[in-house]
Amino acid sequence: MTELRTPPTFDGDLFHERVREYAEERPFEPLHVLDAGCGRKAAPLELGAVGCHVTGVDVDLPGVRARVRVRRDLDAWHLGDLRTVPMPPRVYDIVHASYLIERIPHAELVLDRIVAALKPGGLLLVRFHDRDTAFGRLDRVAPRWLRSVLWQRETPPQAVYERAASLSGMRAYCLMRGLVITEEHTSAATVTRSGLAVSMLCRALAALSRNRVTSAYSEATMVIRKPENRYARII
Repeated sequence: MTELRTPPTFDGDLFHERVREYAEERPFEPLHVLDAGCGRKAAPLELGAVGCHVTGVDVDLPGVRARVRVRRDLDAWHLGDLRTVPMPPRVYDIVHASYLIERIPHAELVLDRIVAALKPGGLLLVRFHDRDTAFGRLDRVAPRWLRSVLWQRETPPQAVYERAASLSGMRAYCLMRGLVITEEHTSAATVTRSGLAVSMLCRALAALSRNRVTSAYSEATMVIRKPENRYARII
């Protein structure tokens, strides 16, 4: 059953719990983890004492490359066009993709490669800023100086926001690929971190749009499972 509720205080705790539970089901197997979007500034997936081999992939940009080079939790990494970087099929138990979908073009093609890289029964842990929220709309259309305010004056990531970067878009994607959404959560963490001015901008935009875009949350977190049934509609 799909859930939609406010997540725990720290989104990372949710993903850590799901990885831990997955590992407990396979006590004698080291997990293979793909960190898609490994050059983001957000904290990496917390794996704790779970035995894992972690591979990172991301776009090849100077800032991304610099951040990946200082990470010590990656056993291997590949940067480049995410439609062609190495992602062998049915290798990974867990794919972690935080704040990736909204910043890449050809998002569904990349998701297809990510899903193909998952083993049957594997988990896709995905988090993204939702294009259908007030924050997502501002991030898409705002000039660079305003985006710097939204992102607390750091260099803003690329804002592509294809349809997949939304709850409705991800639900449709999962339905068409035969994937099972086991959990959904929403959070206003980005808006809260960005301060009162951004919060007021988001509320004003929601009011002007007559709530066609929402200011109730800014990002969505989803836990998605790839079915083990070989007759499922899955790539």
